[in-house]
Amino acid sequence: MYNKHIHIIAFDLPFPPNYGGSTDMFFKIVALKKLGISITLHVFLYGGKEPSLELQNEVDSLYYYPRKKRNPFAGTTPYIVRTRSSKKLLNRLLEDSDPILFEGLHTTWCVEDPRLKDRVKIVRAHNVEHNYYEALAMAEERIWKTQFFKLEAKRLKWYEQVLNSVQGIAAISPLETDYFHKEYGDKTQYIPAFHTHTEIESKIGKGDFVLYHGNLSVPENSRAASYLVNEVFSKLQVPCVIAGSNPPKSLVQSIEKYSHIKLRANISTEEILSLIANAHINLLVTFQSTGIKLKLLNSIYKGRFVMANSPMVQETGLEDLCSVGNTPKELAGLVQELFSKEFTSEHIAQRYARMSDTFSNEINAKKLALMLLFNRVSGR
Repeated sequence: MYNKHIHIIAFDLPFPPNYGGSTDMFFKIVALKKLGISITLHVFLYGGKEPSLELQNEVDSLYYYPRKKRNPFAGTTPYIVRTRSSKKLLNRLLEDSDPILFEGLHTTWCVEDPRLKDRVKIVRAHNVEHNYYEALAMAEERIWKTQFFKLEAKRLKWYEQVLNSVQGIAAISPLETDYFHKEYGDKTQYIPAFHTHTEIESKIGKGDFVLYHGNLSVPENSRAASYLVNEVFSKLQVPCVIAGSNPPKSLVQSIEKYSHIKLRANISTEEILSLIANAHINLLVTFQSTGIKLKLLNSIYKGRFVMANSPMVQETGLEDLCSVGNTPKELAGLVQELFSKEFTSEHIAQRYARMSDTFSNEINAKKLALMLLFNRVSGR
């Protein structure tokens, strides 16, 4: 359709799409390719990950760069930016004059280089990064990590001014859109998260358990799981399941106290999706109002009833598709109420009406293409 070429700089390997950031990047690439856009993809590779053959099939050119090791406490440039600098990458960008999509502040090391001043440069804002790192500091129990997250938040808040040098900011949720619009004006546009789903797959009827799922090695998720186990699930009589990878020992010990709470640790993505589909309630809580959570989209597209606290759904546009509670008493009461109800075709129709436009990968790829290829931002 567009027959144009762009560069995308990815802060991490987009395939497999097994967490929010990689999912957004991978399905964005797929959707842009379907529009006829050719893509040169630049990927920072780290954490023992290997180059992806599947990713090669989705782009025209693919280059990998090692993420550098640096002292996390040194320097004024954010660690997430400083470790993703590459002169090779910059030289490849300078080989043409085509638009560049920077995935997150992470990849903007060269965004102010004077040799790129005439390029169309769009930043995909996955979070308000300094807010995200402040929240990480609050959730972290290790002192040195807390100190690092606090320092990184300060560096990111100062560094964010580089966004003055770009033509557009593609914000991932209404919450982020409002922030960036206030700070940087009309160059900001809401481009919802790209995802794997093409239709609502929720099952009608009833399930027989409540599910919380997430990567349990992430402090935010283990904190949420511990909260649910100790403050909510412990008060219920219905079966409850906590699912996710690498749970901390303290969470395992808490779950072992209750016969009606089960832990499903280190299971496959397919097993996680099966649990989401078969649960009666997907209960999601977070203590960070940042971005949009992939687990929320997965639960709406594949699950039955979705329950959440306000930070999970705040400013996502999905509030009316979820039952919201913010105290243990409210959450326990909602579980008991929903367990007496069946999930119906009317619930599915409501989801179709909401998700078919706002979260359409095709529609959102077209919006992003207008930003990149024609420097057009249609507003919030």
